[in-house]
Amino acid sequence: MARVLTISRVTVPPANEEEYLRTVQQLAELGSGRGQHLWLFRQQRGPGRYIEFSESRTELTHRARASRTDLEQKLERRLRELATYEPGAWDIWEEVPAPATDAADEMP
Repeated sequence: MARVLTISRVTVPPANEEEYLRTVQQLAELGSGRGQHLWLFRQQRGPGRYIEFSESRTELTHRARASRTDLEQKLERRLRELATYEPGAWDIWEEVPAPATDAADEMP
C-alpha cells in the first residue's frame, strides 16, 4: 500500500512563531497514535519560512482528509490564523513504489 504526503510551504510572522511551533508539535503528537506523521523544517536563510511534511498510510487517514477530534480541528484552524500557507499546500502526493524487476533486467 502506498503512503500519501502533503508538502506545505508556510510563512509565519515573527510574533507568531513560538505559538506556531507549539501548535505543530501538538498536532504531531495527537496524530502519531493513528499513524500520521508531521515533520517541520525551517529555511535557514529566510526568517519565518517553514515546510510542513504530513504523511500517512492512506489518503483517508491523512491529516488533510481524516476525521479529526475537536482539539485537532481547533489546532488546525489556529495554524491557519498564525501562518500563511502557499497555494497547493494541501495537495495529496502518493508514493510511487519501485517497479518490479527481473534478474534479466538488471545491469551486469
